[in-house]
Amino acid sequence: MANNEHVVNQNGEVDNSKVENVMDRMGNEKQEEILQNFDNFKSYLNEKVELGKKLGMGEEQLAKTAEKVAGYLSSNVEPKNREEKLLQELWRTGDKDQQHALAHMLVRMVEKEG
Repeated sequence: MANNEHVVNQNGEVDNSKVENVMDRMGNEKQEEILQNFDNFKSYLNEKVELGKKLGMGEEQLAKTAEKVAGYLSSNVEPKNREEKLLQELWRTGDKDQQHALAHMLVRMVEKEG
């Protein structure tokens, strides 16, 4: 995969405009595996948060990236369980500030469980 296709570049800078492209390339089988149950989703999110931290991302950058992923999932992926359905409903109901706060809470939730 070419470097210009990654969300985080070689300098450790995040390009959130590429999140949707990366999600589209993931493929249905990988998405199904991640979203099969809520524990898989949290584990996957924790791995990505930990990777982001290793790349030098702070909580705000992590939350902004989580916002992009949540927006993509809310618009493009059918929830596979009650927890994902609740997150989707909360996301769709909230305004931009509430969505940003929810993204922060998701990042903190998986950090505490990881």
